[in-house]
Amino acid sequence: MVKILLQIKATLEFIEEIYTSHPHFSFYLKIKCLNCGECSDKWHDVSESEVTQSHNKHQENNFVAKCKLCGRENSLDIVKDSNGKFCSRTPDKFQTIVTFDCRGIEPIDFDPKDGWIARMESGKLYTDIDLSEKEWVEYDTDLKESIGIYDFQFQFVKAK
Repeated sequence: MVKILLQIKATLEFIEEIYTSHPHFSFYLKIKCLNCGECSDKWHDVSESEVTQSHNKHQENNFVAKCKLCGRENSLDIVKDSNGKFCSRTPDKFQTIVTFDCRGIEPIDFDPKDGWIARMESGKLYTDIDLSEKEWVEYDTDLKESIGIYDFQFQFVKAK
């Protein structure tokens, strides 16, 4: 079993932090089979709140997939309570937002899609933010300024 961290980095304008609406947030991932190297061409959604029974019926996981090339059954779980936040205090550093427990597969691509939450410096919340375009802009009537999330980036890092 390998633990893989999903880390993000972004430029935040008048926003203190961004985070997911866990445990119901769906992480859209493309995966790679570690047995044969086959990479998925479609997106798979993985949510901490959804559990699937493995084909051998001995285990429950957040995501189970049988590799279409080698036939091996692989799984991926979201480590319970591993959901984090990206804070504007260290905007130039990647910060971990979730940890995956991977068995036989690893994520190779991530689409942030929607369901994000942004907390402004004032404490005001914006919910169900769509980061499909890797940025989000809104006009805040209290500030009378544009607020936003720009230059959204991600990386996968194997935990040590």
